[in-house]
Amino acid sequence: MVSAARWPMSFAIRCRGLTKRYGDVHALRGLDLDVHTGECFGLLGPNGAGKTTMIEILEGLREPTAGDAEVLHRRWTTHERALRERIGITLQQTSLPERLTAREILSLFRSFYAKGREVNELIRAVQLEDKQDAQYEQLSGGQKQRIAVACALVGNPELLFLDEPTTGLDPHSRRNLWDLVLEFRAHGGTVMLTTHYMDEAERLCDRVGVIDGGVLMALGTPRELIAALGGEVMIGFAVEPSEGVDVAALGALPSARMSRRDADGFSLAVEAPHIALPALLDLLARVGARLTRLSMQRATLDDVFVHLTGRQLRE
Repeated sequence: MVSAARWPMSFAIRCRGLTKRYGDVHALRGLDLDVHTGECFGLLGPNGAGKTTMIEILEGLREPTAGDAEVLHRRWTTHERALRERIGITLQQTSLPERLTAREILSLFRSFYAKGREVNELIRAVQLEDKQDAQYEQLSGGQKQRIAVACALVGNPELLFLDEPTTGLDPHSRRNLWDLVLEFRAHGGTVMLTTHYMDEAERLCDRVGVIDGGVLMALGTPRELIAALGGEVMIGFAVEPSEGVDVAALGALPSARMSRRDADGFSLAVEAPHIALPALLDLLARVGARLTRLSMQRATLDDVFVHLTGRQLRE
């Protein structure tokens, strides 16, 4: 086991060889990860990739089969009470007492901590002043999620875990929660979140890790991972018939850096679309393929994920 004294104090989370097995099923396969103090780190992966298993181990809700993990330079096996006082957690699904008001719920959670934030301050922070005396069952989905985040913040944590915090929320509610996360980080807090939304990861995260099959497949800033594709622009197209279009030939086009066949067509990452596009049209004409769809957009984390795993994040 690695001694805590050997790990730099700039890490809020550090994992080495983290493994979790359920019989013959490997949810995590020897995962190594560092999360820096003061950063927002995003863990991306489809359902069943292992991200929730990992975050629940770090939250002290599951025990690993093997490997070593430290949270805020402590281990759950020896410092459970101290860690509970220093972290905040929002789960994928939160069930709170439906007949209690928003204020009563926050007052209850505040009583669990020796120190923490004032209830009035939190109600203002989550913008629920006009709903503070409404029962939980009367709140909208977005308002309930804001209460859940407020409960995670009530102990004034150093580290905040958010497991898919905006799934199912409308765009306005999502942006309200983004503001809460950004404010928490601006005051020195560390955030680890899982998400299915690439725009969320690009907006909030200093770094992201792509996990699939219990393996960390890529790690870096959103800009670094997008740059690793080799092209800043994605050309998407469909043709009829498609059988004569060779993916390798697409990848050999001028300025092309990555090519793939998608379920409904093809994608091409290029550095210079004004050079690649005429060459693409030339190639399609030579093989007798008629263009039925064409689009161009800047490369995103979604393109990175599909390139690494061969599937969409939400599959």
